[in-house]
Amino acid sequence: MMACLQQVGEGVRICLYVQPRASRNQVVGELEGELKVRLTSPPVEGAANRLCCEFFAKLLGVAKGDVRLEAGERSRHKRLLIVGKSLEEVARILAPPGG
Repeated sequence: MMACLQQVGEGVRICLYVQPRASRNQVVGELEGELKVRLTSPPVEGAANRLCCEFFAKLLGVAKGDVRLEAGERSRHKRLLIVGKSLEEVARILAPPGG
């Protein structure tokens, strides 16, 4: 199981390390207990936070409102809450290919 994921009452918490201004949106893999994510948006006026939530909503197949930024509004280290998904579902979707 991925160390960056935690089952909580409402769903699954994901600890992230976000790299803004990337060439494309992608999950890179786990790095020191966090999931490393590259996003195309710059970290200006919440743009990267919005894109982060939208990216994970689409990736995990949930509504945008079911992805909440719990911590890290002004940091590269973020914590997202995914409502309505199980730990196993999220882990399966985020697992690296062949892993």
